[in-house]
This record gives sequence, C-alpha cells and structure tokens, in this order.
Amino acid sequence: MSKLVAPHGGKGLVCCLLEGAELAAEQKKAEGLKQIEISARAKGDLIMMGCGGFSPLNGFMGKEDWKGVCEKFLMTDGTFWPVPVTLDSDDEDVKVGDEIALVNNGEVYATMQITEKYEMTEEDKKWECYQVFKGEGEESADDIFWKTALEDHPGVQMVMAQKKYNLAGPVKVLSEGEYPEQYKGVYLRPAETRAMFDEKGWSTVSALQLRNPMHRSHEFLAKISIEVCDGCLIHSLIGNLKPGDIPAEVRVKAIDTLVEHYFVKENVIQAGYPLDMRYAGPREGLLHATFRQNYGVNRMLIGRDHAGVGDFYGLFEAQEIFDKIPYATEACPEPGKALLCEPMKIDWTFYCYKCDGMASLRTCPHNKEERVILSGTKLRKALSEGAEIVDHFGRDEVLVQLREYYEGLTEKVEVKMQGAASGDAM
Repeated sequence: MSKLVAPHGGKGLVCCLLEGAELAAEQKKAEGLKQIEISARAKGDLIMMGCGGFSPLNGFMGKEDWKGVCEKFLMTDGTFWPVPVTLDSDDEDVKVGDEIALVNNGEVYATMQITEKYEMTEEDKKWECYQVFKGEGEESADDIFWKTALEDHPGVQMVMAQKKYNLAGPVKVLSEGEYPEQYKGVYLRPAETRAMFDEKGWSTVSALQLRNPMHRSHEFLAKISIEVCDGCLIHSLIGNLKPGDIPAEVRVKAIDTLVEHYFVKENVIQAGYPLDMRYAGPREGLLHATFRQNYGVNRMLIGRDHAGVGDFYGLFEAQEIFDKIPYATEACPEPGKALLCEPMKIDWTFYCYKCDGMASLRTCPHNKEERVILSGTKLRKALSEGAEIVDHFGRDEVLVQLREYYEGLTEKVEVKMQGAASGDAM
C-alpha cells in the first residue's frame, strides 16, 4: 500500500481524460457540437483536469464556487481551493443544458455540459483581481495596486481581458495537446509520478516549482529538501509564460544537464506540468501546493518571492499565506478536503564568497557585498543584454546553453529589474 499523501479532495485522482472506445465515441460526437474557442490558460486547466492534476475538479466553476474560492479559499462543498478555475466566453447563444466542444487553435480539447452561465461585469472582474492578486500591503482598491496593476501585472491583465460570461459544468477531456509528444518523459500524469515514487520507496516527497532556468539558488533549495525528504520532484511549468521568459524546452534541457552532473539521480525526478502561469503570487503558491499533492508531493518548497511578479508581493508573502489559512482544515470536516501538502519555507539564498559556498540569511553572517544575489529575472536580464554573468550565479554547462539560446533570438525583449530580483530588499 502506498505511503504517499492522498490526492486532494478526498475522492482519489479525478481524471476526466477519456481513452479507447469511449474517447473515439466522444470525438465523433464533438464533431456535431457547437465549438467554443478557449484561451491557452483554459486549455492548460482542461489538461490538468484530464490527467488528475486538478483533483477533485471535474469541470469549470460555477458562480458560488468562484465566489467562495476568491473570498474564503473554499468551494461550496467545503473543499479548499485557492484560485478560481473558470471558463470565459462571449457567446450569447449558448445556454444552460447545452453541450459544447471546447477548441483551441483548431484542436478539440474537451466536451462540456453547461450547468451554469453567469455574467462577469467589470466590477466582478475587478473584485476577483483584488481578492486573488492583491498583496498584503495594499489596503483598498484605490491604492497603488490599481494604479500599476493594469499596466504591469500580467495576471490582472488576463482576468480583466476575459469575456462577458463564465460557463460552468463538467468536462470530458479528449486531448492532452502537444505535451505527451513534445515533452516525452517529462510530461508526467499524477498517476505516473505516484508510481515512480512508490517504486523508489519514497513517502516524503518535496517539489521545486520552476518557471525560470535552474540557477544555483534553485539547486540549493532542491538539495536542502533532499537532505530531509526521500526525494525531490523538480517540476517545471511547460505551459505559456509572459514575453521575455525562457521557453520550456530550453529550461528542460538545462535541468537535464544539472541532474546529470550535480545531483544523485536516484534522489530526484524531473517532470513538467501544462499550466500557464497566473502570476498570483501567494495564492499561486497555494495552488502549487494543492495540485502537487495530487502528484504525490507532501512538501512544497517555497522560497523568496515565490510565483511573484514585479514588486507586487512581499518577499515571503507566499510563505506567510500558509499560516493564514488554518481555518481551511476547520472548515473541511470531511477527510481530504483540507490542504495536506505543507510548505517547506526557505530563507533568501545566495552564494557567499566568505562562506565559500551557498548559504542563506539564516546561516551566513556576512554583509551584502560578499554575496552573489541570485534570481531568474536577474539572470535573464544579463543574458538578454549580453552582459557578463558573475561567478557562482549558475553552472557553466547551463550558462553555455542559455547563451546559445539568447544569441539565436532575432527579437530581444526588455527585462525589467525589480527590487525583489535585484537584491535591493536584502
């Protein structure tokens, strides 16, 4: 019997992906259904519902679940969930009871039975943004958050650009898109990672979330977790990012290099998941822990500015939010409905010349001038400008690969340096 943490929600892995004869029949049926074009974000959400990554979700949220998740981190049945999972549409003709096909760039990803259709006004969208994306430092909707969010916060921009209605209802997923072939051996379903952990005899598993190339600080975080857990899942986002971020295939190759040369391979697994970034900072940290639980992970690494964007969030706000949701357990009387994946909180990490190695604010007594401040944004800015990379920032083998990628770009994207990434706040 597996010793791994149970999937989130108390229902086991809820997988909406059809296979075999059932899949063939639903694909044929979908040919005659009204087609609704969906966003890349919704495509990723569908695939996660298909593979069980979003257990116990089996469809897009209705208005009461949307409201409860935004306001209280809870769905109407008492299940903890930190970020709304909704499907927007401008179609005036679809109505409750209709069955539709969900399409992205010409490919049918799912069919859906509409159980609810509700309008999202500009005030509704703004309320969602304020609940989900606002950092702890902002006191009202008229503060600095709204003065800068529409211009600089990609998560806010996505929500405010959503269409007039949200459609809710259960889905039958027909495709995992390009991921099984393009990322063969890296795109893994929760059932697959769980089987791998069981085969290795792991019961305590950490996860390292990555959307940037893996630098020395990431490597250090993973190795800290391996010291106290049975193993670490290096889990990269392979869905869409914002302009200027490094593509998944480049990051996957870099991680392969690091695992080959700098890790005990038996203690680490590299995998990827198909979501788009929501850039929800602390809330997204909770989402990362929630769906990692479905993959068999019970310790989520949360470092400095986890899932942050710009200077919208405090450096350790994504750690602190885990301490502010104890009511999730109290409000979830049924087993499994509370979040069981716990945070592994790590302080600001860096290379210290005086310590002659990687360290953190908890272990290094030296001053800022002795430290190499590491961040994905700082690395991308230096690479995009052809600047010299300071010693001990990244492994040489990886930096060679990243330089090759940037040298091949025909269009350069400006990378903005914020306080969290520059180290000014240390």
